[in-house]
Amino acid sequence: QVQLVESGGGLVQAGGSLRLSCAASGRTFSKYYAMGWFRQAPGKEREFVAAISWNGAVTYYADSVKGRFTISRDNAKNTVYLQMNSLKPDDTAVYYCAADRTTVPPKRLVDYDYWGQGTQVTVSS
Repeated sequence: QVQLVESGGGLVQAGGSLRLSCAASGRTFSKYYAMGWFRQAPGKEREFVAAISWNGAVTYYADSVKGRFTISRDNAKNTVYLQMNSLKPDDTAVYYCAADRTTVPPKRLVDYDYWGQGTQVTVSS
């Protein structure tokens, strides 16, 4: 099985920045897994934020975060990052890390095999 643990969330003012981290572990985790970030705001469904291929060569972003968020990974540390700049109040949500057992970076929630517990990001006006 695979365990994913998110960290780095918190409270920040609009225009500020945060960096989220996702540490992966478990006997079945592989550096070849694609990884993604999703978020869920109060009263809304979980939505795609960003995804990255196993070697970082391919990345995808939701239109709402393009130009502001950057996904990256360090396979030597089994860690995926989400750098969030120019944060807006609409970015307030619980952010979840996810892993897929293929090397491609899917965008659909249902395509991911493993999920973390989430970390809260709150952006004030």
